[in-house]
Amino acid sequence: MNLKNRFTAKNENLRLIHTNPDLINTMSEKIISWLPEIPREYVVVCIGTDRSTGDALGPLTGTFFSEMKPKHMTVYGTLHEPVHATNLEGYVKLITEQHRNPYIIAIDACLGKSTSVGCIITGEGPLKPGAALNKPLPSIGDIHVTGVVNISGFMEYSILQNTRLSIVVEMAKKMSAVLEEIDKRLCYSRSFPATVTPPLTQSIADI
Repeated sequence: MNLKNRFTAKNENLRLIHTNPDLINTMSEKIISWLPEIPREYVVVCIGTDRSTGDALGPLTGTFFSEMKPKHMTVYGTLHEPVHATNLEGYVKLITEQHRNPYIIAIDACLGKSTSVGCIITGEGPLKPGAALNKPLPSIGDIHVTGVVNISGFMEYSILQNTRLSIVVEMAKKMSAVLEEIDKRLCYSRSFPATVTPPLTQSIADI
């Protein structure tokens, strides 16, 4: 997990508290609006480790989403096979080799202000893992989704270790539900890897 300067903003971000009843629909619609016009192979990279409660947000999200058996997205980073600082470069190379021109959604945990704890934030642009520690790790993601799991400040890694598991699990469930909604809106064709289908209500209205 990167504690500061987590991502390079490309356009506006969307920030919602994880208990917001409209989060899944609102956030999935926003992310879909950022997807490329020409479809690509969609890859979800969930960064973090199960050795730290707060930093387990990524692996938990990856595990929950994998259990949903997505049809149009490939998932990297679960509790059993986490993607973290030690192996991130290897996974970046693997993804480049296994996927043609992949479009990556990067998932990670972060720390922030007390008023932001529990918020899920998404935006265009990559995450910068390791920036807080000045580690030369590659940026990753065309889109990022981060969850504020605790308060930033002194001894931040200790704070991560003492983060409540309940909020991390609840946030991971919401983030995986957002990904599932996006996956449902993707469909394959012979010509392109995947395309976005309109919401059911919109389809009916257009008839």
